[in-house]
Amino acid sequence: MSRESTAASPGDSGTSEEILEATYRALCEHGYADLTMQDIADESATSKSSLHYHFDTKEALLLAFLDHLYDSFTDEYAATDGGHAVERLIGFVDAVLCRADPEQDRAFQTALLELKAQAPYVEAYREEMERFDAFVRDRVRDIVADGIEEGTIRADADPDDTAAFVATLIDGVNTRRVSIGGTDGGTRRTFVAYVRERLVAPDADVTVDPDAEDGDSSAGGSTGDATDGPVTAESAAGEVDD
Repeated sequence: MSRESTAASPGDSGTSEEILEATYRALCEHGYADLTMQDIADESATSKSSLHYHFDTKEALLLAFLDHLYDSFTDEYAATDGGHAVERLIGFVDAVLCRADPEQDRAFQTALLELKAQAPYVEAYREEMERFDAFVRDRVRDIVADGIEEGTIRADADPDDTAAFVATLIDGVNTRRVSIGGTDGGTRRTFVAYVRERLVAPDADVTVDPDAEDGDSSAGGSTGDATDGPVTAESAAGEVDD
């Protein structure tokens, strides 16, 4: 099944963008299970029949939405500021988990978690979630490898193991936030302590303070609380997690 039922024509790109933005709003409002094409049409200036012109089914539209979210997410986090790899690693995790609007982000993460729950049963959804996971792992793996090369990260650190750990951390923080509420800040402190104790090279001129406030760690340079901020559609689409 194609994700769009017709070939794009001049002017379609603007309509598609509007539909995807309406999909975000409708997902936040209704969640995945109760979401209908009419709900999405109600959030836009597009009629239900026009939605079906662009997308055969709700699943096709949601897959296009995930594609759009992935493209925006990867554009946003393809590069991370920092003077060295340790800064970039902590900064990447903080940035990915930073939140701007807690209530809106929670609504979106709840809907995204519902989409993730379909992954064991719908191969196309699983493939989309795997793309997000692979991107996070690749970014962390590259940062750690750079750190080993520049001497700020231990030579015996395993980039693949670190990437798997960080991807699991991000997924776990977002899932916990949706299911039982945010953490108390201990998760970020524990992560930064892990970086300091397990990753920073012994002779590197790098100081990491796990108790520093966000943005105050001399290694962190963070932009948000890694225990309190999910990946959002707003930051990925304008800005989701495995």
